[in-house]
Amino acid sequence: MSSSDTERQAPSSAEREGSPIAKLAQLMGQAARFDGDLHGLGKGEKAALARLDPDGDIRPHQVAALARALIHAGLDPEDWHPETWRRWALIAHGMALAGHASGAFGNQLCEAGVSESRVTKLLTSRGDAFRQLLPRLLRLLASKEVAPNWHELGWLILSEGREEERAEAIRMQIAGRYFSAVARSNKQAA
Repeated sequence: MSSSDTERQAPSSAEREGSPIAKLAQLMGQAARFDGDLHGLGKGEKAALARLDPDGDIRPHQVAALARALIHAGLDPEDWHPETWRRWALIAHGMALAGHASGAFGNQLCEAGVSESRVTKLLTSRGDAFRQLLPRLLRLLASKEVAPNWHELGWLILSEGREEERAEAIRMQIAGRYFSAVARSNKQAA
């Protein structure tokens, strides 16, 4: 795959800025100033999203927090299939756990000291295995106080198993940046 193929498949900066992922990240990053504030989530809503299990039973208060966040991000979840709910629940759950930061996700994985084997497992896993590994990785990032880039990670979650060409381009981008950052880090340590 040429670099132009990769660039075409990875989300463009314009696609990132106006995307529901960007709006959701902004909403999650701002505290609500009052009940019903359209520009932020309350502590209870963020806690509900952080505690939800995207692949398990979602409780009514978690559905309410998730639906409110998604609607304010410009999405219309009323007619979604359960799989779409699970994907967006995983994104919102991850943002509530680990936050959002700009920068390359591969570099962020290196900065957090995530092992090569863990990164390889994440990038080679598919379906249920991917969805089970990701929350563990997000908790690790949160414990190291490294927030991931949800533009890359969110598009990977949305594309995985659906738009495999795009998902693979994102995986390759993450891997390339991670292994480059590891090599630079090892070179500086030597």
